[in-house]
Amino acid sequence: MTDCIFCKIIAGDIPSVKVYEDDDILAFFDISQVTKGHTLVIPKNHHENVFELPEDVAATLFATVPKIASALRTTFEPTGLNILNNNGETAGQSVFHYHLHLLPRYEETGLYGSLWNETEETPDLDVLKEYATKIVNSLS
Repeated sequence: MTDCIFCKIIAGDIPSVKVYEDDDILAFFDISQVTKGHTLVIPKNHHENVFELPEDVAATLFATVPKIASALRTTFEPTGLNILNNNGETAGQSVFHYHLHLLPRYEETGLYGSLWNETEETPDLDVLKEYATKIVNSLS
């Protein structure tokens, strides 16, 4: 889809800080960085939401998530991790390309929903690239 921001990231038309990529899956830092290491995991083929996600794509995607989550744990040493997915505008989906949020947690109070409004700063891309290198190295 030409108007999909994630499809544009996959195509390389929009820059991103990648932490994992294979033929089917891409993981990259969310530019909002709700928590340090906030990562998006997406299938490269466009599917709007979980209701449209083919089983084989879901299997590939979810088989990759523990590997990325473990690399986040190694890199950032969080005390926990939320895996978040919104499906449909009513559920809070704002980018209509299926994606999972991996949100490392560091003893913050409140539920993950309260985190979304706490961070207003855009993170330093050089710092994100340094983190990505550490994650890529821990995946090897």
